[in-house]
Amino acid sequence: MPRLSYRLPPVTVVTLLAGLLLSLLASSASAQTDGFVAGTVSDATDAPLPGVTVLVQGTNYGTATNEDGYYRMTLPEGRYALRFSAVGFESRSDSVVIRRDATTELDVTLATSVVEMDGVTVEEDRAPEEAGVYSVDPEDVQAMPTPFKDGFRALKVVPGVATNNELSQQYSVRGGGYNENLIFLNGFEVYMPFRPRQGEQEGLGLLNPDLAQSITFYTGGFPARYGGKLSSALDVQYQSPENEPLQGSASISTLDASIHAGSSTLENRFSWTVGARHAQPGRFFGTQDLKGEYDPRFSDVQGAATYRFGGGHQLEGLGIYADHTFELNPSERRTFFGIISLNPAVADNQFRSLWSDLDGARTDGYTTRFGGARLRSPLSDRLEVTHALAYYSTTETENFDITGDADIYEVDPTAGANNPENYRRLSNSEHTNFADNSVDVETLTGRGRYTYNLPRHAIEAGWHVRSLYFTDRLNEKTIIETGRGDDYRRIVVDSLSDRASFNEMQTGFYVQDAVDVLPRDGQLVVTGGVRTDYYTFNDEWTVSPRLSATLKVNEQLTLTGSWGLYHQKPVYRELRGSAEASPSVPTGGVIDDLLNRDLKSQQSSQFVLGGEYFIPSLRLYVRTEAYYKDLSNVISYSIDDIRVEYSGENDAEGYVAGFDTQIRGEFVPGLESWFNYSFMMARERFKPAFQDAFNQGLVPRPTDQRHTFSAFVQDYVPGDDTWKLHLRALYGSGLPYTPPVPGPDVNGQPTRQPGDRMSERITAYRRVDIGATKEITVVKNGIGRTPVQLDLTLEVLNMFDMDNTVTYSWEGDWTRVPKRLTPRTLNARMRLTF
Repeated sequence: MPRLSYRLPPVTVVTLLAGLLLSLLASSASAQTDGFVAGTVSDATDAPLPGVTVLVQGTNYGTATNEDGYYRMTLPEGRYALRFSAVGFESRSDSVVIRRDATTELDVTLATSVVEMDGVTVEEDRAPEEAGVYSVDPEDVQAMPTPFKDGFRALKVVPGVATNNELSQQYSVRGGGYNENLIFLNGFEVYMPFRPRQGEQEGLGLLNPDLAQSITFYTGGFPARYGGKLSSALDVQYQSPENEPLQGSASISTLDASIHAGSSTLENRFSWTVGARHAQPGRFFGTQDLKGEYDPRFSDVQGAATYRFGGGHQLEGLGIYADHTFELNPSERRTFFGIISLNPAVADNQFRSLWSDLDGARTDGYTTRFGGARLRSPLSDRLEVTHALAYYSTTETENFDITGDADIYEVDPTAGANNPENYRRLSNSEHTNFADNSVDVETLTGRGRYTYNLPRHAIEAGWHVRSLYFTDRLNEKTIIETGRGDDYRRIVVDSLSDRASFNEMQTGFYVQDAVDVLPRDGQLVVTGGVRTDYYTFNDEWTVSPRLSATLKVNEQLTLTGSWGLYHQKPVYRELRGSAEASPSVPTGGVIDDLLNRDLKSQQSSQFVLGGEYFIPSLRLYVRTEAYYKDLSNVISYSIDDIRVEYSGENDAEGYVAGFDTQIRGEFVPGLESWFNYSFMMARERFKPAFQDAFNQGLVPRPTDQRHTFSAFVQDYVPGDDTWKLHLRALYGSGLPYTPPVPGPDVNGQPTRQPGDRMSERITAYRRVDIGATKEITVVKNGIGRTPVQLDLTLEVLNMFDMDNTVTYSWEGDWTRVPKRLTPRTLNARMRLTF
């Protein structure tokens, strides 16, 4: 019997650093060396002006005057520029010096101004004020304490986004699946990995935050311009420098490194930006219960360029190459789980330990190539024509052959952890896990977009044509052997073998119009549109009307609402799930002949209603949205870790309902913070033809995460604004899963099959990450007189060392063993910007 022990968290340097950072963050609000500025704002006749916005220049930190025109604001001591603004008056800026525990008086007079109304306008680099739309600042992505500076992982602090795995870039929005999200980089559609099994494999997400200019996230109610998915649309615009000298950054940490640069040249006719990233997070992955030689190598290079011809015409390009390799030679796994009972009269001790000795290796690879070009041609001051062509390809491979034994022990928590007599073996089993899988995906997409602006209309139309080509090979099996002699059992958990190909076409058209309805400019904007899509695989046309409205009731209150029909065509994951689930499918052949051509697009009828209220005196925004989704033609699925397995049938109907609430503002000048809470219910009911003993009635969907909370808080260290503190907190209640039960014997061998659908739940996900950054100005006037700045950052990831479970495995005689995520980890980062 092996020497066994379990870890009790010691007081370490990491613990002390975590406590120090948290105490600094918690105490900074009260410990700042603060002073005050106060005064009265009036017009040219000395009449007081209520509702005047008073901001620290370049930030959103400030207040507003009361009904007597009076304001008062708390600021750390130092020199500031204050900006005073109000509708109908010229804005004014004044400087002020704040001294500790003193009040500086500053009275201001504003001159009247004349404002001309131009009607509705469309700004592509700014998030529209619509239902379900959120903006993420790329600078906040850089500041967030996360394992990698990955834009997708930053979305987990957006309202409505499910939270349960820091290793994965996948995300679920308002009860949708991982496969229900659109992603656009510079207007070109890109994709997540098609068949990941666990988060460690995925590598870096394609969104490079170093290059991002703006990140707009539609969590629901997105307009007709976006089609093909049910849940969300992410629209990222990369930088396109204009009249700017060389600028960029270089960053290195204990987990990853990156570099980027951009500039404009040829008298501003040509602009470019390029970035490269590399990560080797073996140390981070190795903190999990599964030990071994981790050798992940994730790299990518991305570049965007724009050439401006005369007359406003311009040619844009985007290129991406990503090569992600994950290698692991596992050696052992030890996991402690269960409930400790010190009083047998109250409850039996259920504290257990899994000990596995493993042999073998796994190698996973993701190689992605993308190239796209777009030509913008303004034909008049109102009409612009845009055409684009893009090629996307990816090759995903998964190879592993791992064997090992698994011993389940009962642990006596009252005795010494290193005494072998304190462990009683409950079961022993041997595992064989094998896979030799690959999938190649190619898409070629042509798009057209046409915009026409009238004084109170923004009209838009477009089309796309896409060819899809997949080649796929599946060869995998999982076998568990238990017992000896007459008690020997060989359980085939799964055994799949298939080769397939797929070649189809998609096309779609849309038209939409944003109308400024009321005489006052921008008070009520209504956007209506419709799109239609065709798919050759099932010879299906879909029609998707969309309608949204934004009403600015006053300067403080904005109301939003939307309704629309959304369709998701069955492409790869939905179709491939059918082949995996059907033992009657012959191996080899063309997937066109094997799958159900009657499979329809999933449909969602979505209603969103919300409002945002601005509290001028606190400079806080309070936003709440409620939503309801009526789901039809649902293709049911299950999730294991991050692997999604579809049924391949339109076998269910369902609904999703919930609300999201956000409080957002600058609690200190120049640093925005926010807090989110979401409640959501996701349910489905199987159609009678697909019901069995395990899926009766209304059951939870795999993404039914009732409660989520997230926060991102930024602050300064008291008395020194060159030190910044950043905290990210995540909570997600347990996701449902389906426990297995004994299945029928196949060729005399027992099998496992899914039991009562979504009848159990994984434990809640809880995580707090914190970081401290010291800003050092290296050169005040660098290239183009831009300062060269060095940021030194220390991060404590999972500061409270919380155990989080992503999935379960079943060992021996049906013992449930959790697969845990990463414990507390220390990361140091250095970033130079110029």
